Formats: sequence, C-alpha cells, structure tokens
Amino acid sequence: MKIYFCGSIRGGRVDAALYRRIIAYIQRTDVVLTEHVGQPKLNVLEQGQDMDAAIYERDTAWLRECDLVIAECTTPSLGVGYELAYAERFGKPSYILYDRGRTQLSAMLTGDPYYTVVPYETEEEIFEALQEILEKERRT
Repeated sequence: MKIYFCGSIRGGRVDAALYRRIIAYIQRTDVVLTEHVGQPKLNVLEQGQDMDAAIYERDTAWLRECDLVIAECTTPSLGVGYELAYAERFGKPSYILYDRGRTQLSAMLTGDPYYTVVPYETEEEIFEALQEILEKERRT
C-alpha cells in the first residue's frame, strides 16, 4: 500500500525521531510517500512562494495517490490539519495517533466521525495500533 504519513514540520520538530521510527515500521511492509517527514535535519526554514507552491502540488498529488493516511498529531500543526481535511475530501481512510499525556486534540478532529482516532501512552502502543491498521486496510 501507499501510505501518506503526516507529522509536524513547521509547527515543531520535537517528535521527528518518533516520526522516523513510525515510518521505518510502516516501510517494513508498505511504501511511505512522505518519508522525508522523519528526517531529523529537515530544513524547516525552506520557505518562499515558489517552494511552498511546489510542496503543495507534490503533497496534494501524493494525498490523491495514497491508499491511506496516518497522522501523528501530538505536536499541533496547521499543515497536518489541512492534510487530514484534504484526505477526507478525497475519501482516503485516515488514522490519527496522538500521545494523550502530552496533548488534547482539537474537537474538529475528535468530533468528526470520519477519522479513526488512536490515543496512546507508550511507543509500544503505537506499533500495536499500526499493525492493526495496516492489516485492516490490506483486507479492504
């Protein structure tokens, strides 16, 4: 499957190492279109209208192409919120992971029955959830 993984970039990179581990886990069996999200030295300062337009075009094309979306939403991000809404618009199955001890999700996410919200407390719970998600989506 082609997975679009979402995680905060310009909103903060505190969870970049976690993103990298999640991406590596998914890549054991599937393709992650957005593997760059886990890069520790991702240049969050790359900006400018031309660069931003190219990122938008690339990422929205990947969203239309993907089989499902997995978003780690502990670190709030306007971009991730947009990606999730875009995924819903195109009917992409979408899963939201977040550390319940570190954040409270927006009601716009938790109140929308379209999304499957997966709170976790330990990293082990993330990988258990990912295994269930990937197995479920392969069957559909």
